[in-house]
Amino acid sequence: MDEKYKKMVDRYKKAAEKKQQWESVWKECYEYAFPQRENICSDDVYVQDKSCAHLFDGTAPDAVDQLASSLLSELTPVWAKWFGLRAGYELSNAEAMQIADVLQHASDVLQQNFEHSNFGVEIHQCYLDLVTIGTACLLFEEAPIGASTAFHFYAVPLREIAFEEGASGRIDTTFRCSDVSVKDIIARFPNASVPPFCLDQAEKNSEYKLKLLETVMPADFGSGYKYTAFAYDEIYDKECFMLREGQFETSPFINFRWLKAPGEIYGRSPVMKALPDIKTANKVVELILKNASISVTGIWQADDDGILNPANIKLVPGAIIPKAVGSKGLTPLEAPGRFDISQLVLEDLRARINHALLADRLEQISGPSMTATEVLERSAEISRILGATFGRLQSELLTPLLKRAFSILRRRGDIRNFDLDGKIVDLQYKSPLALAQARQDIKNVVQWFEMLSHFGKDGMAFINAPEAVRWLAGTLSVPVNLLSDYSQTQSEDKQDA
Repeated sequence: MDEKYKKMVDRYKKAAEKKQQWESVWKECYEYAFPQRENICSDDVYVQDKSCAHLFDGTAPDAVDQLASSLLSELTPVWAKWFGLRAGYELSNAEAMQIADVLQHASDVLQQNFEHSNFGVEIHQCYLDLVTIGTACLLFEEAPIGASTAFHFYAVPLREIAFEEGASGRIDTTFRCSDVSVKDIIARFPNASVPPFCLDQAEKNSEYKLKLLETVMPADFGSGYKYTAFAYDEIYDKECFMLREGQFETSPFINFRWLKAPGEIYGRSPVMKALPDIKTANKVVELILKNASISVTGIWQADDDGILNPANIKLVPGAIIPKAVGSKGLTPLEAPGRFDISQLVLEDLRARINHALLADRLEQISGPSMTATEVLERSAEISRILGATFGRLQSELLTPLLKRAFSILRRRGDIRNFDLDGKIVDLQYKSPLALAQARQDIKNVVQWFEMLSHFGKDGMAFINAPEAVRWLAGTLSVPVNLLSDYSQTQSEDKQDA
């Protein structure tokens, strides 16, 4: 193998070694909270048992699915617009009004491409991984020209991925290693030149596969990310050939975590925290079911007088079991333990599991309609619970996701060519979770208005009504073009007077 490729493979293997220390924990998390998952460890160290014969309690899988669905609806709802574009802090109100239509059009184009893509399906799979093992990877590729959308997504399993963290604490280097057949390599990289040795091996053995290693890392000079893809024969160690090289403005691999401890690369999940309770609850249910089977069939004892044949005895309703004269026959053996106490233990375990996975606090509303105050309190509670996680997901998932989507559409010419730098144009998050804090801010301002109203005209004179209206509109994500220019309106009123 060429020295250039060998260094890259060695670097990947070092990154994969750091991941292997997590694989035993991931195995248990998937086993008890996300069963029937494909093998999730590298190099086929672990192959998931799909029979699930050892699982007896479904509290954790149900809570994982509910939390993943809650993240989908609170962060990136596929049926609503969860983001927008707004003027940055360097622009005045008049300048913001001038570019309002341009930003609204760009936001609509972004939303349309997300809706027509497979984003909703794949991001839900990532949320399931995120809740279960604390780390997820979403591959954001550009769709071919002529497709109904410019975006294509793929939830990458962690068995194919290894990370390196940069000095800033962000995951800036991603390795993806997978086993790919020669036919798939030719289909994915049509311009690549496959060595004759690999072609001959593919003809002889239909199961012959090559290692495909893709790397995305920060470019040496300037901004952007360098992309490299090459294949090599790990069995014979004979051939290694380049498939594609290039550079991205933004990384196509979006890696995000639930939370992380200092010095660690991979994230930690709520399932990891609840894993002892999950395993204990599963064992308690198993013992309860065993006791139930004993209660149904019973444990019997009989005198062995040489005539009794247990093989001929059937414990079915209405059966007549003969016994010798003077013998006790079959006598039920009373169980020494009381398993009604196990129900109390199980209820406590399930309550702790639901609490750790937020199922008891993010549950669906089943009662009558809530008042406005109750809605605000519920939103504040959700914001408090997911505040820290939302901050990390906004930094590692939402912002890179929208910046890459914006970059793709700008390069294709679907939207105007301007920078999404936060100074001239900034991102605006409109998801239910993002608006929860906004509602609390509005509540505080409205309360201040009510308090000033008690002072009469002197108190209300301290309110700048035009700016208050603009602030409320911005906080509630009202389009800027719905607001009139107050200064222009005032001048027109004076002219009319």
